[in-house]
Amino acid sequence: MSDIPPCPECQSPYGYDDGNMLVCPECGHEWAKGAAAEATDQQAVVTDANGNVLNDGDTVSVIKDLKVKGSSLVVKVGTRVKNIRLVDGDHDIDCKIDGIGAMKLKSEFVKKA
Repeated sequence: MSDIPPCPECQSPYGYDDGNMLVCPECGHEWAKGAAAEATDQQAVVTDANGNVLNDGDTVSVIKDLKVKGSSLVVKVGTRVKNIRLVDGDHDIDCKIDGIGAMKLKSEFVKKA
């Protein structure tokens, strides 16, 4: 097999060499050849409102009523969200809420259940 590391964004094993960069065909992410090992060591730790560390697949509950932008829907206090996925950015939780659908949440408005 090849010695190309998996993509640091989506963990795809199908990356390929493109000159002095490595490219992921699944998500389109490009990174320097030596940067893959450095990027995995510097992963940010995401914590909930109480300071508990969150991981992919955790179940959380909402601690504040959250209005859904562009809609009249509201995510109520105590709504349980199962199988969260952590992502980079301002809204660092990607999830699916029953009755509403796919959403992005900020970790400061949830607590680990």
